[in-house]
Amino acid sequence: MRSAVLLPVYRVAARGLTPFSGLFLWRRGRKGKEDLNRLGERRGRAGLPRPEGRLAWLHGASVGEGLALLPLVSRLIAKGFHVLVTTGTVTSARILAQRLPEGATHQFAPLDAPAFIERFLDHWRPDLFILAESEIWPNTICAVHARKIPITLVNARLSPRSFERWRRLPNFISTLLGKIDLCLAQSEDDATRLLQLGAPRVDAIGNLKYDVDAPPANAAELDDLALQIGPRPIWIAASTHPGEEAIAFAAHKALAARFPNLLTVLAPRHPHRGPEIATEAASFGLTAALRSRGDRIRPSTQVYIGDTIGELGLFYRLSSVIFMGKSLAGHGGQNPIEPAKLGSAILHGPHVGNFLDVYDALDSRNGSIQVDSAEDLARQIENLFTDPALLRRTAAESRQVVAELGGATDKIMRALEHYIAHMIVSQPRAF
Repeated sequence: MRSAVLLPVYRVAARGLTPFSGLFLWRRGRKGKEDLNRLGERRGRAGLPRPEGRLAWLHGASVGEGLALLPLVSRLIAKGFHVLVTTGTVTSARILAQRLPEGATHQFAPLDAPAFIERFLDHWRPDLFILAESEIWPNTICAVHARKIPITLVNARLSPRSFERWRRLPNFISTLLGKIDLCLAQSEDDATRLLQLGAPRVDAIGNLKYDVDAPPANAAELDDLALQIGPRPIWIAASTHPGEEAIAFAAHKALAARFPNLLTVLAPRHPHRGPEIATEAASFGLTAALRSRGDRIRPSTQVYIGDTIGELGLFYRLSSVIFMGKSLAGHGGQNPIEPAKLGSAILHGPHVGNFLDVYDALDSRNGSIQVDSAEDLARQIENLFTDPALLRRTAAESRQVVAELGGATDKIMRALEHYIAHMIVSQPRAF
């Protein structure tokens, strides 16, 4: 099928599947993938009234993309906008509920079906639409463009693999990109690929994620955990994926010969796996406690499982030695910027393709250390534990690297100034 006809075919197919959306969403909700109390939002039915005045709609797919938008949220509020942030996952909704400032609202993004998008736009009537990374939903783009609402793609990235896939559909992707007023890419390579696919206005301005504040932590909870832990040596395995918990447990057992009071804090990427991980710890002969269950850290506790949502900032502050998951057993890596902002020595596996630029920068400045196995992980943790000067240097470099790479928010706001100025001088809307 020629790519020129794919867009209208996609739009017709989306309309045809719309009547089945209720069953689709309900089934996802039964699996914990949707909030059953807010399914209407996924079908374009607003859960809140529209505030008066100018409104900027910002959309990110999930947790990482949504959090990356936070610096823009604050700056747009300062410009007089109310900000609507949409995401598509339950976890992102819970975390953003904790971190969005006053003047910002979260809703679940409507499914990419014309009827749902039109219903959403009729209610919210955004003045500006900002998408994060690679969230190019055809019906959404077409509907927003038809209403002459400026569309900006920020933090845009396009991997070589995705670029090759899109090249097979040149008319489809060029039509969609042609409806986006401005693409602000993370890197020159991303900008070049977007231009080659047909984006009309592209600039490389850096990564918004460097400008996101370090994740917060409840001071009372932090003091309580620190009191439970006491002077014990401690390291954190953050955002782990299946297979990496076993690696962490093997590293713990290797380290325990040198550090018998060692505590491993493990924060899985998917908290619902907590009980399963506790069972795996027991198979290694390790005593585990579950935060979701309210377990206390006792002298006999060897592994503390942080199976909760939105508390990584708490765990990051417990230790300066952090292993970032999805990099040994998983592929793509997890974002190391948040622990780096808190001055952590970061350990990671070789599979960090989703965050290659930041890991390259950290590794080149000795702000992070690559490990390739449980034995290597244990060895590097031991080095950091036994050499305080090395730990201080590594942590200081990680903090400095991410500080130097910031500034994308300022560049994005300058790029948006033309649209914002036009809204300010134009006649106010009648609400």
